[in-house]
Formats: sequence, C-alpha cells, structure tokens
Amino acid sequence: MSPSAPFRFPGATAVLTGAASGIGEHLARGLAARGTHLVLLDRDAAGLDGVAASIRERHPQVRLRTVVVDLAELSSLPAVAERVLAEHPRIDLLVNNAGVALGGRFDQVSAEEFDWVMDVNFRAPVALTRLFLPALLRAPGGHLVNVSSLFGLVAPPGQVAYSSSKFALRGFTEGLRHELAGRVGVTVVHPGGVRTRIAESARRPATVPEDRARADRESFAALLGYPPERAAAEILGAVEKRRGRLLVAPTAVLPAALARLLPGSYWPVLHALTPVLQAVPRGFPGRRRRA
Repeated sequence: MSPSAPFRFPGATAVLTGAASGIGEHLARGLAARGTHLVLLDRDAAGLDGVAASIRERHPQVRLRTVVVDLAELSSLPAVAERVLAEHPRIDLLVNNAGVALGGRFDQVSAEEFDWVMDVNFRAPVALTRLFLPALLRAPGGHLVNVSSLFGLVAPPGQVAYSSSKFALRGFTEGLRHELAGRVGVTVVHPGGVRTRIAESARRPATVPEDRARADRESFAALLGYPPERAAAEILGAVEKRRGRLLVAPTAVLPAALARLLPGSYWPVLHALTPVLQAVPRGFPGRRRRA
C-alpha cells in the first residue's frame, strides 16, 4: 500500500496523544471501531484508564497500550518512544492531538509559561514525529496527523502563545507533507469551535486576575459547540482519503476564508462577527472542506 492509496485501518497500529478526552478520546474510539490497534498517550491517568477500559470492553480484538506521560517533559519522550517501539515495531499512524491553552496578552505571559505552551503544542509533536518517523517510513502507507487549530490560521489578541505554537505546528506539518510526498501521508487539522475541555483547562498566567481569566474562558467556551465525535470522524475520513489539510467545524471555515481574503486586516471583521460564530447551531452539519 502506498501513501497515495486509501489508508487501511484494520490491523494497523496507531499512536495517539491526548487520548483521555475530547477529540482524542473519540479518535481512539473511532480507530478501535475500525480495527486499529492503539497506543494511547495522555497525562490524565484516570481519564486514560476510563477510555481504555471502555474500548477493551467494546473491542476486545484490539490490542491497546496506554502510556501516562506529560508532553511538557520533553526529555522523557525518547524513553517513551523506545518502550512503544519495543512492543510495537510497526507503527502505521501517528496522531499528535494533545494540546494546552494559555490565555493572556504577551506582556502578561512569562517566558516560562510561553515555553510550556510551545513545548506541549509544538516541540512535543516535533520530537514524537522525529522518534516515530523511521517506523512510519517502514510501514506500507504510513500516515502522520498533526492537530493544529483555528488559531493556526488566525491569531486573535490574548492568544499569542497559543497561536504561535499552532502556526508553528502548521508550518512544520506543511513542510513535512512536501518532504515526505510519496513516502508518508501527512495531514494538518485545524479544528474550529469543537466541544472539548480546552477552555476549562486553560492555564491562567500568574499576572491575570482570576475573574478576568474566568470571563475569557467563558467567552471562549461559547464558541465550542461542534461535537467532538463528529470532528474525530472527519479527521479519520481525511486520513483515509490522504487529505493534506482539514478544516473542522463551520467556525473554522469563515475565519480561514477571511484570513485569505484580508490577510493584513481580518481581525476587526472577525471580531465583529464573533456573535454570529457563537450563534452557529451546535449540530450544523456543514461540509467537509478542502483548503
């Protein structure tokens, strides 16, 4: 099977980060339902155990390994990859899905806080890609997925650290797609307002008052209405079809179009349209968009 042929899920082995909740949880469930063996990574041990137990009960034929790891601890990743590859020398699919959020203006965010976001959202996917790429290259029809964000397409105020990490991941993934063409399939995903825990779990900079941070989280959470199970299904569909880029949810499509049309002045327009985006029906089907 070549990287240009449809990805075959049955019997494949996937490594997936951020598998304890949100899009990652539903990616794990969707992969198991397709007969894919799983190596699931997350820092939330209890959440990861719950997802794994549910999958084992429903899909006993699927081999499943869980690894509790904090991706911010970059020095631990080589040992994690070594253990995984010792048990699963063939890796067909790597999905770098885990991510963290940090609100606050650039002048409110410390260098350490900024680096934490970059470590989890960018440097960890780069490290894991480097560690697992030889296995992906050996696997017939290997595939890599990096989950960026709507904020890897547009950069709102108050999200400089997060946007920096997601723009970096987008550039890394697009460059890899060109380098690995014909050898490994590569997909970058830009979710819009998908209903996950990212808003409630966002870290507050030490200099930002809690009431201000709470208001920002609530405003952000109002945009998160798209079902994570639908997002996961669209991502797996993009993997199967070897799509290079996927926009998830209507709240990603309009901002992406505005950024293309008005690259130097999209933000005032997009800010004015925020109430419209917040009012998009939670179940709006949209169309799976090529970009």
